[in-house]
Amino acid sequence: MKPEIPGAALRRVAAAFSRYPVLSRSVAAVVSGLLIFGSFPPRPFWFLAPIGMVVLTLTVRGAARLRGGFGYGFLAGLGFFVPLLPWTGIYVGPVPWLALSTVCSVYIGLFGLLARLLFSLPGWPVWVALTWTATEWLRSSFPFGGFPWGRSAFGQADGWYLSLAMVGGAPLIGFAVALTATAAAALLGYLWTHVTVAPMDDPSATEPGRATTTTRIGVIAAATALAVIPSTGAILRTALPGPEEGDRTITVAAIQGSVPRLGLDFNAQRRAVLDNHVRRTEELARAVAEGTTRKPDVVIWPENSSDIDPLRNADAAAEITEASEQIGAPILVGAVLVNGDRTTTNSVIVWNGAAGPGERHDKKIIQPFGEYLPMRSFFRLFSEYADRAGYFVPGNGDGTVHVAPLEPTASSHYGGSIDIGVATCYEVAFDRAFRDSMHAGAQLLTVPTNNATFGDSEMTYQQLAMSRIRAVEHGRALVVAATSGVSAIITADGAVQQQTPGFVPAALVAELPLRSETTLATRFGAQLELVSVILSAAAVMVAVFRRQHARGKSANDQATMDQPVG
Repeated sequence: MKPEIPGAALRRVAAAFSRYPVLSRSVAAVVSGLLIFGSFPPRPFWFLAPIGMVVLTLTVRGAARLRGGFGYGFLAGLGFFVPLLPWTGIYVGPVPWLALSTVCSVYIGLFGLLARLLFSLPGWPVWVALTWTATEWLRSSFPFGGFPWGRSAFGQADGWYLSLAMVGGAPLIGFAVALTATAAAALLGYLWTHVTVAPMDDPSATEPGRATTTTRIGVIAAATALAVIPSTGAILRTALPGPEEGDRTITVAAIQGSVPRLGLDFNAQRRAVLDNHVRRTEELARAVAEGTTRKPDVVIWPENSSDIDPLRNADAAAEITEASEQIGAPILVGAVLVNGDRTTTNSVIVWNGAAGPGERHDKKIIQPFGEYLPMRSFFRLFSEYADRAGYFVPGNGDGTVHVAPLEPTASSHYGGSIDIGVATCYEVAFDRAFRDSMHAGAQLLTVPTNNATFGDSEMTYQQLAMSRIRAVEHGRALVVAATSGVSAIITADGAVQQQTPGFVPAALVAELPLRSETTLATRFGAQLELVSVILSAAAVMVAVFRRQHARGKSANDQATMDQPVG
């Protein structure tokens, strides 16, 4: 039997695909979203993201109309966000989870619509990739302050693209992943067309396999981009700072006290949560006294480690003071503070032993539908859990606290106060949180977080990956302190040096460098993202103009043909 040649096999696939085009593309769109989801932690399959985007790009490119591009993009969004975000509905039911997933999918639909429009432009892989970055920016900004969770960069902590974060932050990683995918899609589209439409083995084809000069240039450019972008990310890894590289070192401890139970009622026993963190800190103090571990210069407790306001409750204040004095170091305490108008702030307070509270960071980017509820009277119509949303208000400031060790330590090369940038839990997803801290001179970064409200879900690992991206983006060691896990020590190259198991009391102690050098991403990251948004908007306007011009010309030509002769 004569073996089937590749061209004939591809034509057979093309025929099967064209028989049910809408159904086939719809399935392909969902599969593309599932592939992108598969690139996110705790799975290490970062390479699935560009593969998924290749499938999405080819699917949208095959849409007959702009609305088809939106529809396929929307289906891809559902394939991505529905499995990514179930932790948002663990304790409140499926409605918030599915509603949030649907809203986020609209942005992927918008990308599909715009991409379908931009395919008409020369160099479309670049413009489509820029539009991916722009729609991720839009989703991260609007509505209610945006929801950046699920940006493509946050699935790349284990991949070749990670080092690009130090040049342009999360937006550059997202652009690089998207450009790799669009370049690959351009090449595959070219090969598909020339094998299935004008194959070399078809003697009836006129000059088969032949391409114009413009097409050849495009193919060469796409192939170059496909080779250069991932390899550039891999090569840049050598430029990342070493784990011990810095101006001087300090010893940092992260305390994971754990909680009595998971769920929305994790803090019903608020005193037990505080006691857990005090107890684990005192155990660490005993280990220091016995010489089995280093004495920390600063101790970091997680978000909500004291939901009893220590500025109003003398017992809570006394417990924290005792723990700080025993360990001989200031403690960054995650506390809920009650304001005079009965609103609350989610704060991190520097607690200096007997001297008590010092500087504090009030969480500036608070979580809608969790820490507060916008349009409360409207949304309570859809869920009985609406009134369980908090009444938190955002703080202000630069996101940095200054800490001075209470006692000198033999293991640390310390000189002067320590400037620590703080992004509390949800804040780490936003580019602007640590940028403010870095511009204020942060030498070390920390993410105090409480994941007890999301149970044993993938949320913890998704957030840990964000912290790894931020460490590389700003060239700083980063400490994650979580109530129930996972707590971690992350070095400036994005590596996880230490990590705790979940749902057990634990303490991490590490000697970390303080650094003053800033990365390109810290200095120019916001401007680079703005440029990408402007360029993508300009490309869309050009594409719209060309589309309208082509329609006008077609109408004029038709009118000319319809005129009577003679």
